[in-house]
Amino acid sequence: MTRHRLLWLTRETGSPEDGSRLPAPGFEVTRVESAADVLNLLRARAADCVLVSGVPQECNRGVLLETFLAADARVPVIFWGRDLSAREAVSLVREGAYNCHSDSDDWDHLQESIEQACHERSVREHDPRRAETGEPWRRNMVGRSPAMEDVANTIRLVGPFKCTVLITGETGTGKEVAARAIHAASPRAHLPMVAVNCSAVPESLLEAELFGHVKGAFTGAANQRVGRFEQAHKSTIFLDEISEMPLELQAKLLRVLQEREFQRLGSSETIKVDVRVIAASNTNLPEMVRQGKFREDLFYRLNVVPLVMPPLRKRTEDIALLMDHFLAKVCANEDIPRKQVTPRTVERLAHLPWPGNVRQLENAVEKAIALSGYRDTLYASDFGLADSSRLLTAEKPLAGSALPEQMDFATAVSQFERAILEGALAKTGGNKTAAAEMLGLKRTTLIMKLRGLHGADSPLAVAG
Repeated sequence: MTRHRLLWLTRETGSPEDGSRLPAPGFEVTRVESAADVLNLLRARAADCVLVSGVPQECNRGVLLETFLAADARVPVIFWGRDLSAREAVSLVREGAYNCHSDSDDWDHLQESIEQACHERSVREHDPRRAETGEPWRRNMVGRSPAMEDVANTIRLVGPFKCTVLITGETGTGKEVAARAIHAASPRAHLPMVAVNCSAVPESLLEAELFGHVKGAFTGAANQRVGRFEQAHKSTIFLDEISEMPLELQAKLLRVLQEREFQRLGSSETIKVDVRVIAASNTNLPEMVRQGKFREDLFYRLNVVPLVMPPLRKRTEDIALLMDHFLAKVCANEDIPRKQVTPRTVERLAHLPWPGNVRQLENAVEKAIALSGYRDTLYASDFGLADSSRLLTAEKPLAGSALPEQMDFATAVSQFERAILEGALAKTGGNKTAAAEMLGLKRTTLIMKLRGLHGADSPLAVAG
């Protein structure tokens, strides 16, 4: 088993900084009492992670961090101290610290942070491409369009802070993905984010879901239950579809945002929590405020930092990247070889309106992969674009005023189909594969249609 080398700078002994409690399996712990000793070991590449719990009197944490990173820019540095304030922790993380813990954090959280830091150090050493990423939270924030860069910049700025964020945008734009990115960019990332969809929980149960309840608080409450806010202590809670929250419960949520305290349903005990709140809505909250359907004071409490997720139609340059991301994701989930999409299909998809946004695109990719069978290439027909022949500039169908008084319907349809097929072949110089892709048809289907219109012996119907 590979043993991770943990370098521990400490000037104190005894609980809670007891060396025997450090993770023994897979770790080699070296305790030192001076920054000079840390520097010598870092220069000798003798550490996978540095834990600082005792700061020498001659310097502060910021100076230590700068000094250690100058010796080894990739080494993760974790600070742990009784006097470590939230403000200083945010500053250290922004300056390059891997994580910060106060004495109120339990040992399991610190140990998990150390293990994760050593694992990521190992990955970076063996895969230099991941080292270039620098921001793990961007892995699922797919896109390089100006609109997405604005979103990423906002997340980068607000991530280290505790401030409340209100994410708005149309359905399917990726509001929860953005919320998880904010959480991953924060010092709370070592704990899981707690997500609640306010529209998916019945109004009568939503209060108990958020704040918990005691035994006997209502019919069916056979046991005491911890609510989602309590579960999110020291972490982040994401309240999706916040506009669906009843007005009465909005008042209680306002108190939680103001005081960071609440009471379980059926109890008079006040519970204090340290939680960051991120809310999301796809409705116009200011309009709901004007209609009296949403509390104005709650809206301003939630809207400390507004983040608007752009619709897919305003970031069409990201569709190729999103397609690639979803192809990799779906194929991996299905445990099948990676498929690809023709450039012409991607171009056609980029011109669609996508009212369901990124979620609709992901569903379309999943459907196309299922319909493509064992083929390794996806075509327009796999995405249901076979009826998109209107995109061609072929002959236009006869307008109603131009129709003759008497005309056989089947003959008219045949003539129109012939014009479409011949127009596609003319545009592609007779290339049947390209013509089929342009029409959203399979090549074999195109040839069969040509044989039906021109006969099997026609040069147009030859499978060449």
